[in-house]
Order: sequence, then C-alpha cells, then structure tokens
Amino acid sequence: MRTTDIVVVGGGVVGTATAMALLERHPGLEVAVVEKEACLASHQSGHNSGVIHSGLYYRPGSLKARTCISGRDALYSFCAEHNIAHERCGKVVVATDESELAALDALEQRGRDNGLEGLERLDSRGLRHYEPHVAGIAGLFVPQTGIVDYPLVTEAYADVIRSRGGRVHTHCAVAQVDRQGEGFVLGTSRGELVCRYLINCAGLHSDILARLCGVETDVRIVPFRGEYYVIQAARRMLVRNLIYPVPDPAFPFLGVHFTRMINGEVEAGPNAVLALKREGYSRLSFSLRDTLDMVRFPGFRKLVRRYWRMGVQEYRRSFSRRIFVNDLMRLVPEVGPADIRRGGAGVRAQAVDRDGRLLDDFHIASGAGMIHVLNAPSPAATASISIGRTIADHAAENFAL
Repeated sequence: MRTTDIVVVGGGVVGTATAMALLERHPGLEVAVVEKEACLASHQSGHNSGVIHSGLYYRPGSLKARTCISGRDALYSFCAEHNIAHERCGKVVVATDESELAALDALEQRGRDNGLEGLERLDSRGLRHYEPHVAGIAGLFVPQTGIVDYPLVTEAYADVIRSRGGRVHTHCAVAQVDRQGEGFVLGTSRGELVCRYLINCAGLHSDILARLCGVETDVRIVPFRGEYYVIQAARRMLVRNLIYPVPDPAFPFLGVHFTRMINGEVEAGPNAVLALKREGYSRLSFSLRDTLDMVRFPGFRKLVRRYWRMGVQEYRRSFSRRIFVNDLMRLVPEVGPADIRRGGAGVRAQAVDRDGRLLDDFHIASGAGMIHVLNAPSPAATASISIGRTIADHAAENFAL
C-alpha cells in the first residue's frame, strides 16, 4: 500500500466503472479501488437478477434516466467487445386489471419521453405472443431490456483498470479517514493508504463512510432485502424472457416479477422487505448497530409512519410461500407452490431523506477533495459506465487533475 492520486472505495460495479472512467480520461493517473470483501461485486452488484434495464421507469431528464439510457447502450457494447455473455431479449410489462391501465398509459408515455424506440402496446392476445403463459388484459413490450451476469461485468471492468495501470485491492476495509494536508490517510485492514482524493462508492455503507470523512448528510441508507424464488427446471418453459407487473408509482420498487437469467434459470421476485442489517441476506439477519442507526434517524421514523401498511404486507409475503405464489399467479396463473424453490436474496441500498422520502434519483455529493455516491440502487448496474463517466466529470470539476 502506498500513496496514490485517487482512492475509490467500493469494488462493486459502480466503483470499478468509476475507476475505469478516470483512467480512460486521465492516462497516467494513479487510481486504486479498495474493496473490503474477498472478491468484487460481493453485495448489490452480485446479488441481483442481472437485468439490463431499458430506462422505461425513470423521470425524464433525471440522472437515473439519462445514465440508464446511455449506460445501457455502452454496456451492450462493452459486453460485445469483451465477449461477456449477454442477451437483448426484451420484456413485457403486464396490466392484470382495468385499475392498472392508467398507470400503464403513463409508463408507455414515460418510455417514449425517454427516447425508447420500438415500444409496443399489447392487448391480451399480443401479450401471449411474447409470453404464452401470461395472464393480462394489456401490456407493453420493451425491446431494449436484456440480461447479463454483473459479477462478470465487474471483473471485466477491473481487468481494464489493471491494464490502464490502476490497482484493485480486496480484503481492504476502510475503518478510518483522516485529513493530511490537502489529502487523506485511510486506515484500512491492510495498513495505511495515503491519497490526494477520495471517491465513495461504498453502496450499503456509503453514508457511514461519508460520516467517517466528516461529511454530515441529510440522507441515510435504509436497506431493503429482496428475496427470490427459483422456478424448477421442468417449469421454466412458463417464462420465455422477462415478465413484470405495472409498478406502484408511489414506491421505487418494481414489484414481484419473473426474470430469465443468462445462465438459463428463471427467478421470481424480489419482494422489498425492510432489512435489520445492512448486509442482511436472510430473514433472521439482525445487527443492533445497523438497526439503531436507522431508528435514530428522524427520516426513518417518518418513512415507517408513511409506509407501515406496505411494510407489513412485504413481511407477510416474505414469511408466506402461499402469498408469494399468489402474487406470481396474477402474472402467470399456471405457477404453483410445487414449481418454485427458495433462491437467493439481495439487499438494496436505498437512501431516505430527513422527511422520510425514498430518494427517487441517484444522489452524488461533492466536498473538499471528496465525492460521495449516496444513492445508487437499480438501475445503477445498467447505468454503471455512464455513472462512472458522470463521477469522472465531477472529479474533473472538483479535483486538480
């Protein structure tokens, strides 16, 4: 470990994409990525279903919309260039009753406003053309959506970093950050690391790292666990590609859906359960420190008051296979309890502000010699190349590179 120009904390898909963009823009810059786990993409980047999102859902002009759309195309190109298995397979969004038609109309218009070409409005017959086993009265086919393995993408980003002279350190947890002149001394599990500038892409721990750096933020990460079931191999034929419900516009989650993965498996989920541990991948995971950190934040208490009914519903679905299956059957009625088995889970790092609002957009804050990425949940993996370039823009504006 030695002095370097920029340290990027967090070896997920956003952290590695950021380091890659910095080295692309500033050849010869000394950049190091530090990751506390034994391997890259150990958390959000490696615990998702591998969807390449189209940009359908996000408010036009928002950072999410802009980076998802440009990042999606950049990711497809990167995967093709680096021989990473991927597929642009498209998906259907399904309205199961008339109460969802207005939201489907709004979603279609939002997609068109975001420049998505080839969107196809479907009736029930059109839905069955794409997904023969689906049930719905109307839908939307989105051709830009695809699938990939994000841990492989992250490793490929790391290979590019190394080829450009950057370094990637695993088993390197940051426990302390001290100012030293115009730079920083990082106390890590592998010794001290001195840098001129710091970029925080720590995901589930991004707000904690910001506070370690002396930055008081108005947001706090609240972890939501998403649990998956896997469709039994003999019943995978029920799902050709990706089947999504019409989402609740008041909540930043997309609802339980079906996803064919690049390895051929089909996942069903995720739900969105409040996790009582930042890396709480099981239903019994608990951290007193993480729970107290949430409860003490006034925005969390306001969030609970606002969404407690939905929270109770998500917990019921988490512990009840029957309720989970019933929600799946709204989209594909032929799915039964015997057709699924429990799969993995992921934890979404969702930022909440002091008013108890779930931040809808990506949130990047700059400070003296620092950049903090404080909200980068889905579609951050899809948008990663574009987000990395956006952060590199911030670095060019705020750092003397």
